[in-house]
Amino acid sequence: MCSGIGRHTAFLFAQEGASVVVADYSISAVARATDAVKEFGGKCLGICGDVSIPEDVEAMVSKAEKTFGALHIVFNNAGVLDKLDHDAINTPTEVIDKTLAVNFKGTLYGCRYGIPAIKRGGGGSIINVSSTVSLVGSSSPKVAYTASKGAILALTRELAVFHAREGVRVNALCPGPLKTNLLMQHLKSEEKIERLLKFIPMGRFGEAAEVAKAALFLASSDSSFMTGASLIIDGGITSAFDSPS
Repeated sequence: MCSGIGRHTAFLFAQEGASVVVADYSISAVARATDAVKEFGGKCLGICGDVSIPEDVEAMVSKAEKTFGALHIVFNNAGVLDKLDHDAINTPTEVIDKTLAVNFKGTLYGCRYGIPAIKRGGGGSIINVSSTVSLVGSSSPKVAYTASKGAILALTRELAVFHAREGVRVNALCPGPLKTNLLMQHLKSEEKIERLLKFIPMGRFGEAAEVAKAALFLASSDSSFMTGASLIIDGGITSAFDSPS
């Protein structure tokens, strides 16, 4: 989570006074993000780990509690989109397995270990990052990614209901197309980029910083009566039947 949405969210939370834990499988990415937050004036702990491995996620949560005394917010943002992710017929099995392991299981493990920690800390908020592809079909198929994001949305609703009276709120963000390395590398060509832009009513890609602000809202008391919700940040794309003229 040390790039794109995760990086911007870490900066914004630190700016608001939160003690931040950043985690990523890349040691160099963790170091860069941690140093940047500290240079910004925030308190930050960097942890290297793989969210698809439950023991790693358990260790992340434990280190966060030991370092800062309690855990109140979990932002499950880690995600992959493989270039070979296509339709159900042509997507390699290993791509499906990896995508579900990181995107869905990583989120599930974040909730598995994060929710008990939040309860120990007196309450708080889980924020899961889904996608608009969990709400509408895509003309550019990416079946593993879409399935993983749909599963995150279903998981969010289930956990929100189950833990609603325990001081734990569970909500999801559904970003539309963002100007991040993850999407740009998947689209590859200017032609595909321009074709996608035509279907966004606002005529531009979203920015990671805009999603970070939505995450801050769900983490704060401003959203205190929200749980099980799906907050859509998509420039209007899921409201459009056709591309604007």
